[in-house]
Parts: sequence; C-alpha cells; structure tokens
Amino acid sequence: MSEDAFEPRVGKMRSGGGKRARKYASRIIAAAARAGIVTGGRNRTFDGSRIGRGASMGRLLGSRDRLAAFRGRRAVVKTRLVRLGAKGLPAARAHLRYIQRDGVTREGSPGTLYSAELDQAEGKAFIERCDSDRHQFRFIVSAEDGAEYPDLKPFVRRLMTQVEEDLGTKLDWVAVDHFNTGHPHTHIMLRGVDDQGQNLVIAPEYLKHGFRARAAELVTLDLGPRTTQEIEARLRHDIDAERLTAIDLKLLRSMDADRLVAAADRDPFQQSLLAGRLQKLATMDLADNIGGGSWRLADGLEAALRSIGERGDIIRTMQRELTARKLDRPWIGRSLYGAGDSDPQPIVGRVIARGLADEHRDRHYLLVDGVDGHAHYVDIGRSDAVRPIPDGAIVRVSARRLELRNADRVVAEVAAANGGRYSIDLHLRQDPTATQAFAETHVRRLEAMRRAGVGVDRAVDESWTIPTDHIDRAAAYEARRHRDQPVAVETLSSLPLEQLQRADAATWLDRELAEGRPPSIRDAGLGREVRTALAARRQWLIEQGLAGEDGSVGQPVIDALQRRDMLQAADGLARALNKPFAEIANGASIEGKLSRLVELTSGRFALIERAHDFTLVPWRPMLEARIGQQVGGIMRADGISWRLNRGRSVPQIS
Repeated sequence: MSEDAFEPRVGKMRSGGGKRARKYASRIIAAAARAGIVTGGRNRTFDGSRIGRGASMGRLLGSRDRLAAFRGRRAVVKTRLVRLGAKGLPAARAHLRYIQRDGVTREGSPGTLYSAELDQAEGKAFIERCDSDRHQFRFIVSAEDGAEYPDLKPFVRRLMTQVEEDLGTKLDWVAVDHFNTGHPHTHIMLRGVDDQGQNLVIAPEYLKHGFRARAAELVTLDLGPRTTQEIEARLRHDIDAERLTAIDLKLLRSMDADRLVAAADRDPFQQSLLAGRLQKLATMDLADNIGGGSWRLADGLEAALRSIGERGDIIRTMQRELTARKLDRPWIGRSLYGAGDSDPQPIVGRVIARGLADEHRDRHYLLVDGVDGHAHYVDIGRSDAVRPIPDGAIVRVSARRLELRNADRVVAEVAAANGGRYSIDLHLRQDPTATQAFAETHVRRLEAMRRAGVGVDRAVDESWTIPTDHIDRAAAYEARRHRDQPVAVETLSSLPLEQLQRADAATWLDRELAEGRPPSIRDAGLGREVRTALAARRQWLIEQGLAGEDGSVGQPVIDALQRRDMLQAADGLARALNKPFAEIANGASIEGKLSRLVELTSGRFALIERAHDFTLVPWRPMLEARIGQQVGGIMRADGISWRLNRGRSVPQIS
C-alpha cells in the first residue's frame, strides 16, 4: 500500500504494557493537570462550545491570554449573533446607518465605512450580499489605549486577517471606527458565510476567548507591554471610580459567607488599593467598617456599581448633547424617564437627539426637551422598536406596562376545558357572549406568539395546541417584549414647532387648543415656546375664520383643517397616479389595493387605489402588513370596519 494511504488507528493500551506503561500514563496525566489541561473528557458536560471553526485555537489563545494578562495590553471584544430572515435585513440596514452617523470621528463628521481592501466601502453593496445569509456577526472591538492609534484601520485589518487564518476561511466584512467616547472602538459587521458560500459557524470558544486574545496580542505588539507604573496608575485611578472596577471584583472574590472582607494584603500597594476602595464604597453606602480591619460589603454591590456606572454614562451623554445645542435645561433627578417609577407619567416634548444607548445590543435612546421645562433621557429599546423620528419632532412618550394579558388567560381556560386545544369555535362554544371579532383577537395573539417561538402550534384545521404552562410562557414572552420595547413613542408632529403656527392643516397645536392647555406645559424652557406658539396659532385661526371670536377651537375646526390638508395632498397624488381622488362618505364601502402610507401634517393616511380612482383613509398600524394587498371595509362615524382576515370583519377605530 502507498504511504499516503496509511491511516493509524488509536486503540486501548494493551494489558501486556504492564506496570511500566501505566506509570508512564500517570505521569502524562499529572503533567497535564499541572498545565491546567482538563482531563477525563468523558465526564465533561457537552455545551456546544467546541462546535464550529476555531474551537481548538480559541482554547489555546484563552490559556495564553491568562498567562499574559498582567503585562499585556487589554482589549474588549463584544460579540452579537444576529439572525437575519425577512425582518433582519432592514434592521441590518438601519444598524449600518447608525454606526455611520454624524459625530463619530475625531473631527465630528460621519463615520467612514471600510473593508479589507477599500478605505471607503459601499454599504448598500454589502447589505445586498447579505440578502440570502442566514445570520450575521457584529463585533465591537475596543483596544486599551486605543487613543494612541492615529488610525485604527491598519489594526482592524491585521486583526481580521489573523482571524481568517485562525478560522481557515476568507471573511467578508465592513467596519466603522468611532472616536465619540472616551474609548475609541470599532464596529465590525461580518457576513455569516465562509469563502465557499456555506454558513459560517464560529465556535463559542473562539468568540469568547480567541478574538479578544488576538486583539490584545496586536495591541501589545504595537504599543508594548504595560509598565509597572502604568498598571499602578490605572489601579489608583480606580479607587475613586463610581463604577464597577477590578478592585471591586477582587473584593467580591475574597469575601466570606457573611460578606466580610479585610483590607490586609501582603503587598503594601495592594493593601493601599483595597483600603482606599473600601473607604470610597463606604461613602457610597455600599460598605460598612465593622472594626478590626474588617468590612461588610452591601448586598447587590456589583449590580449597584454597574447601575451607577450606566447612570454616569447617561449624564455625560446629556451634558454633551445639551451643550452642543446650547440648551440650558434642568435634568438632574428627572433625566431618566421611568427610572424607579412603577407607573411614570407620559412626557410630551421635542426630540433633541436619538442615539445608541448600548451599541452591542443595538438599544437606542431619545433625548426629549419636555414641555414641563426639563430634559429627559428615554431608553426606547431595540432600534426597530421605534420608527425613525426627525430631530425637532414633537412626541409623546409613555411607559408600557408589564402585565399578563387577559387574552392569555382566556386561551388557557378554553384549552384546559378542551384537552389542550383552542379555536374560535371552541371559544364561542364556551363563552356564548363573546363575538367573532373578540375571539379573532385571541388568534392574532397566538399567531404573534407562534412567530416568536413561544411554543404554541397551529393545526391544519386552524385550531391551536396550547401547552399546560401557557400562562408562564406568555409571561416570559411579555417580559422579552418589554425589554425590547419598554416605551411607546407617538409622533404628535413631524414638523418642528415653529412651522405649526401657520400650517394649513390640523396640527398638534390645534388639538391642544381644543382640549385646553394642560397644566403640564410650564412657563419655562420648551413650555414657554409652546405657550407662545399656541397664542400665535389661535390668532391665525381667528384670522382664517375658523375659530370663534373668543378663540375657541373645537373638533369641527380640526376636521375642516384635516380635510384641507388631505385635499391638497390628493391633488398631487392625482397627477402622479393619473387617477381622480374620491372622498369616502360615512356608510360607504371601501374596496381596493392598499398601496402605501402617506405622511401628512394632519396625520398618517392609507392610500387605497381602485380601478378608476383612489382614496385616502386614516392609517392604522395593523395595516402595515397589508401593504400591496386587497382590502375592504366600511366607513363609519367612529372609524372603519376593515375586512382583512379572510373576509371576517375586524372593527378598527380610526
């Protein structure tokens, strides 16, 4: 046989090896244990960490990284695996826009997208290449002392080249460097396919250890190992830091069951660090000196320090944004909307800015200049939870309540009485007072949970299999939704305040005049501007003959202004569509193709095309999924009754 065909097969040690062979094997096992290598693989719990490319390299780099941790430069790498699918690609496109937003370079200009070969990569082309990808990797790489790099591009390219060698495949990626924080960092978007077009599966071992170790190696090579003076200076700086530090983690590791720690240490420098940090924690009411050199750490110390650090980041963000816009607004104590409030009051105000609160988890924030005279920081959740809002728009922000829906309880009751099955017929049979439309809302709820993978299944006969722990699953589903979308943001006016005073349309100012100026509009900050705008709007309405002599504004005035705005928009649409516009009277039927959403000053309208004409009707969020489809309904005084789900009538108030 040829030499290439030789294939060794490792078997068990023969019993004839005797005492000498067993002694040698024992020496091998002992040496492996001293080196920190885990033996006895049969007892290791399978966790999937070694599946994918780079598993062995990740373990090797992780062990090397621990050895070099003291002198080597550090790097932080945050990894996020994003499933694309039908809804993931628009979110990826939005994420790409945000990481290229204004003010992220050293000069305050928009970020520049680059790749392995190009200094100015085309983001649209990259997204098009991702069209059929199953998933995508997103990394944030932050090197210690990264501010010393005049340009991060060479560092990132060398890092990605090394990652390609570790994974054994060419990678398709784009990146943007950010210098708008105290720690320069790079956002990397990596396609989830290898150079053969197959799904790219990277071992968790490499994502957890290997990527960061490679980045740390390059930083140490470029800037040199950390000196003793640098290490000590950074640790001294951590003594008074109002955030979680390495000193705090050391204290937490050393505390006993009663949460007691001692400041004593064999190393005088380490002892001074521990003593100084414990005194700082005491001033923050997070540690108590019980005498004898012992201290008791507060419960929840780690969570409290993380929260304090996040609050500090928010304060710095608000200071930067308000200073840039020359706005003098009080905000301390009222800046974090919903923080510590079980049911905070809604806020109304002008959008100052929108940005990334957590770039790793793609969470966004809004800064709102409230009519109450204060500036507010609002965590709005995932980027796709709130549609784009222009700066200067007027919005209302209200907290979403985290509670189990009554529909979930009803579904569980019907299923429990019918052998774990739910359907509209079973629902109506069990509750004769329920209507068809009411039962259909439960089906829509189940469909949303099915798409989210909660565990409900739909059969061919349109009945549903409901697990016995449906209530617990629904509660967990609501908790995830609340994390992703903690608030509801309603756009009251896309136009800035100064353009509303003489707008020939129904505006937010008109609705405020009709309801009476609420007491929450203070005579300070934006509230003062709104009071001035309301007075100017009232005078304009009197001049137009719309408001009474006393300046009273009612619903008929708003209806007339909305009709003016709609007819003016309809003229332009008629020329574009080459069809006449037809108004829909109360009681008339609406049949046609739902073409698109039309944004007007008076609000949002649905454009419905018919064979010979078109019409505009008030928009509802549930129409989003029906764009391009045939719809039907009946116009009523209190709204429109839409026929959407296979001919069933679904009342929707417009």
